[in-house]
Amino acid sequence: MSGQMTAVITGGNKGIGADIARRMLDEGYAVISVARHAPDFAHERLSSVEADLLDPEAVSAAAAEIAANHKVTHLIQNAGLIWPNLIEDAKPSDITGLAQLHLGSALTLLQAVLPGMKERRFGRVIFNGSRAALGVATRTAYSASKAGMIGMARTWALELAPHQITVNVVAPGPILTDNFWGIIPKGSEKEAELATRIPVGRLGTVEDVANAFMFFADEKSSFVTGQTLYVCGGASVGTAIL
Repeated sequence: MSGQMTAVITGGNKGIGADIARRMLDEGYAVISVARHAPDFAHERLSSVEADLLDPEAVSAAAAEIAANHKVTHLIQNAGLIWPNLIEDAKPSDITGLAQLHLGSALTLLQAVLPGMKERRFGRVIFNGSRAALGVATRTAYSASKAGMIGMARTWALELAPHQITVNVVAPGPILTDNFWGIIPKGSEKEAELATRIPVGRLGTVEDVANAFMFFADEKSSFVTGQTLYVCGGASVGTAIL
């Protein structure tokens, strides 16, 4: 495809999403962040649509606005919450809430921009999944919704392949972000101990994750679809982590 690439990034205002946004802007993309708050950085090709992705009606309104004003080539479902708790404290509403955030909002956004992708016979859909899809203690709702991403992405990949639209998942392990530090104190002994249990001997960075997103986003990656790439320092091979 020739012409301007335009990426919608949910949660593009901070953390991994902001790093992906900056990388894409550096490479000439136009970027639309969809989050509760606008990014704290500016660029001539960066715009923001403010919406709470836990609210289906807010997502529908944001999706309609984006589809009416932009020719979207890339949809990156990055926004996420963890809501950790043990089984005894987990609630069904945790599952439905994170399913809306991680899965439902992606469906609504894709449905809005899909006609244009099909017409142009080009599209990239990329999910920010998690190694937790393989199971992690205290992650009942989170693991369920992240595992659901993989199944949904594989289904979408099959349906959209004839239209030259690829769908893939990046599944990070422990990455040094605010979400991570919200569970494990920054600079703590627990953080250092966790790093020793990662096969490569360190925790991940947002740059590690952005590298994988940029691979799937590339026009040249047209023969890769329905795949899940674990960016976890080898933790998905079998190392038990928190």
